[in-house]
Amino acid sequence: MAKRSDTLETVLLAVELMRRIPRGRKVTAGELHQQLKDAGIERELRTIQRQLEMLSEHFEIERDDRSKPYGYRWLEQAKALAMPNLTPQESLLLQLAEEHLKNLLPPRLMKSMDAFFSQAKRNLGSESTARLEREWPGKVRVVATSQPLLPPKIVPGVFEAVSEALYANRWLTLDYQNSAGKRRSITVMPLGLAQQGPRLYLVCRFDGFNNERSLALHRIRKAEASTLTFERPAEFDLQKYDDDGRFGFGEGHRVQLRFRITKDAGLHLTESPLSTDQQYVEAQDGWLEIIATVVDSAMLDWWLRGFGKAVTNIQKLSLNLNEQ
Repeated sequence: MAKRSDTLETVLLAVELMRRIPRGRKVTAGELHQQLKDAGIERELRTIQRQLEMLSEHFEIERDDRSKPYGYRWLEQAKALAMPNLTPQESLLLQLAEEHLKNLLPPRLMKSMDAFFSQAKRNLGSESTARLEREWPGKVRVVATSQPLLPPKIVPGVFEAVSEALYANRWLTLDYQNSAGKRRSITVMPLGLAQQGPRLYLVCRFDGFNNERSLALHRIRKAEASTLTFERPAEFDLQKYDDDGRFGFGEGHRVQLRFRITKDAGLHLTESPLSTDQQYVEAQDGWLEIIATVVDSAMLDWWLRGFGKAVTNIQKLSLNLNEQ
């Protein structure tokens, strides 16, 4: 029975390696070893080296042994097993996923998927017969709802350290400079990562405190993940944190908002309401009267001020829903 299990393990490892060997470039045993480790597959480097030697003898896999470490790749004409059943639609999904997940997944997990992303790109390359799928990315776009801004620069290594600590529930030591320019060393419990427009924010708890704060990644000058782990707070919910308006500089305090807005400026609110309970009345003087339950926040105030004189009679009635 043990022999049968060992044989199955050997076969599964061979399949994983074949799926990750690229076609257009060479990869070393060490790189594949790290990819497998990042994906949660623990194997000795020597085991992987032996598997690669066997695979290069029986499949159309080229081994470049002119210098060490050896490099491996599928021959151009080979029918590689990197993604044997990947359809054009699945390739398209992977290509779109890579673009939108690159800042939301730990770098090592993204790196472990390199072979799959490469295969998807080749499946939709210029020589592909999947013309409609290849054209699709040029037919769709996510557009900005405000003035587009370039993302702030993040110190090299910071995103990697932060996301790894978040992934593994490890304490994180930061050299952080706030918006006022004050710089200090802090130890935090990373709880969430959020992208707001071009910026990335770390939701965390400072060591010794039980409330959450948001730190801008571009203000972190240095980040180092500890070897010490923590128990993730069961009561913390990133979705609720967002719903409470915390990324809009609010504290979860809900209010009944009332205001008047010109019909031209407020027409979009009749199509995309502020809340599920929003009501509006069109006045005879060409204005709309809006009533909606929202989270009070600085972002709400900025949004209202952005309409200038097109918005008047702003009223906020406290509901204290978060305290009930």
